[in-house]
Amino acid sequence: MALKTLHTLVCAAVLVAVPASAQVKKKDKLPEQNSEQDKYYQREVIPLPKGEVLELGSIALMPDKVIAVGTRRGEIWTCKGAYDDDLTKVQWQKAFSGAHEPLGMFFKDGWLHITDRDAYGRLRDNDGDGRFDEYQVLSNNWGINGDYHEFSFGSTPDKNGDVWIVHCLTGSSKANSQWCGWAQRVTPEGGSTEVCSGIRSPGGIGFNVEGDAFYTDNQGNWNGTSCIKHLKPGSFTGNPTGNIFYKDAPHMGPRPEDPVSGSRIVTEAERIPEYVPPAVQIPHGKVGQSPTALITDKTDGKFGPFKNQLLVGEQTHSQVQRAYLEQVNGIYQGAVWKFLDGFDCGIVPMRLADDGTLFVGGTNRGWASIGPKNFSLERVRWKGVTPFSMLTMEAEKDGFTFTFTEALDADIAADVENYKATAWTYIYQKTYGSPEVDKVTPKVVSVEVAKDKKSVRVVLDKLTKGHVHHLDCSALRSEKGNPLWHPNSYYTLNEIPK
Repeated sequence: MALKTLHTLVCAAVLVAVPASAQVKKKDKLPEQNSEQDKYYQREVIPLPKGEVLELGSIALMPDKVIAVGTRRGEIWTCKGAYDDDLTKVQWQKAFSGAHEPLGMFFKDGWLHITDRDAYGRLRDNDGDGRFDEYQVLSNNWGINGDYHEFSFGSTPDKNGDVWIVHCLTGSSKANSQWCGWAQRVTPEGGSTEVCSGIRSPGGIGFNVEGDAFYTDNQGNWNGTSCIKHLKPGSFTGNPTGNIFYKDAPHMGPRPEDPVSGSRIVTEAERIPEYVPPAVQIPHGKVGQSPTALITDKTDGKFGPFKNQLLVGEQTHSQVQRAYLEQVNGIYQGAVWKFLDGFDCGIVPMRLADDGTLFVGGTNRGWASIGPKNFSLERVRWKGVTPFSMLTMEAEKDGFTFTFTEALDADIAADVENYKATAWTYIYQKTYGSPEVDKVTPKVVSVEVAKDKKSVRVVLDKLTKGHVHHLDCSALRSEKGNPLWHPNSYYTLNEIPK
């Protein structure tokens, strides 16, 4: 572990405030809402300063209901009024210029911490004018060159105050700079250590409610589909390209064996002790295909009924997905559902405030998306109306138990014909992505509805270890006769409970 010297820079000369004329007028119309989603969640566009290009890569929540955003052009802007009812009155100020594509940001103890391509550091406003005039580098011991894909995503602090950083491969397929394809942990004092290898092309990093670190990795080489992966200290997460740096990380032990191209994840996980399989595989195209931000809903119900679950940004589909995790036989696994959609741009950063306001940032440069705009900032709030939805999906030794947000129509829920199950896996290979392979069609043999009608145990004739199990529950209805919101669940079965 090497401690980094702190460097202080004066940055006031490049800082300007946005004039009042740059604020958006009331005539600017917000987009129409998704009709079903709008029953439960309010999505609103936060106007950006006129004439400016704010391709958002990071968001931080600051004191006094101020938010900060970092842009891919290296600027940091602050916004007042983003929580207010009237968003036409938001006020923007450019607070810093000269960062290098920050893709991680948070505020703590008077400092705005940023992770960008070449450093993890912090900024401070010393004279109270709203502009950052001091910059300290805390860690920069990784390599960098001019490659477009050498992104570095930084987390908020973990329970020890450390920041976790994941480094993308060069071109998402090579390791031409030091620590490409690795995760590092940086202490508040700037000490840096390598914690995991095997990363390909991350889109975000965060922690579950227990405080364990996870990141999103995109489909590509050694990733049959996009996934959520557990950053278990000392582990290998699947892509061997960056493993050339094990020689520089003696504390990690010997280099793991390389996976066999054309194999399966379940086979290689049994063969390579260091390999931790993806906690959730996100079916390509069916759910999403470019996962990004990863945050946990810790608002205790202020954002709806899905507290303590993961919210996952989606760049290509301009959506937010939802994931439920559990540990089985010491390995993380779980289910993913579609959740929120209709955003103006491909999502990269997200932050969820304690009051239940979800801030979502977008950028399309280099990554096409369904959302038509090149950049955006939006917010989402729960309206207090609970959707009839799957709440959790947990693995059993012979099937799955589902819980729901409302009581079920028990007669419909008890009918085995109202559940459709399929399962498949992906080729674990060096080439880009994979089709769905080794498909099976499990038969639903029995269903047990709980007395409170809020859960069902679905027994299948066969579970397949390592497969994604898809359950289509579209036929179910609530006691009130309502259909399920997002009735398709996808569970990655790394382990079958004993």
